[in-house]
Amino acid sequence: MYHGSNTPQTLGADLRALRKSRGLTLSELATELDRSVGWLSQVERDKSDPSIGDLKAIAEALDVPMSMLFAHKYVPAEELGYVVRAGARRKLGSGEVGLTEELLSPDLTDDFEVVHSTFLPRSKMENPASRPTQEVGYVISGQLNLRIGDRQFTVGAGDSFRIRGEEYDWQNPHDEPAVVIWVIAPPVY
Repeated sequence: MYHGSNTPQTLGADLRALRKSRGLTLSELATELDRSVGWLSQVERDKSDPSIGDLKAIAEALDVPMSMLFAHKYVPAEELGYVVRAGARRKLGSGEVGLTEELLSPDLTDDFEVVHSTFLPRSKMENPASRPTQEVGYVISGQLNLRIGDRQFTVGAGDSFRIRGEEYDWQNPHDEPAVVIWVIAPPVY
């Protein structure tokens, strides 16, 4: 079974994976952060610790919540890169009201990520989105209305669905939350 590299995954490794998933070079991100390429390279190799202000700027530049960048400090070394405990999941932020997301993957260094999403009752996506990913969702509980491209679907517990770069949106017009597990490639959070 493949377990990735023997080195525990770190903040720097996740930053590198996020930068690459957005098609940014070290130079482009460093310019956006008003920092040197050397400094950013050291951060990605865990040779330099960014300040809180740096982390805020990096999170904004990569469009991820700050909470994504703090979880590494609280994982036992022997579990880092292998196990994510239920109470230690990193919160993600799509910015959508009524949607909470948590990263189930130990880090972002694989070719995919696994995300746990909870869609609150009577919530909906405000603006359609599309992203250069392939995604499969599996509904654990509840129901969700989806629009993928020009097709409409209602999915419920036990159903799965796929989005391949198409424009999509969702809504949960029901009285109970909908819980979906996603596999997304490449990682985008």
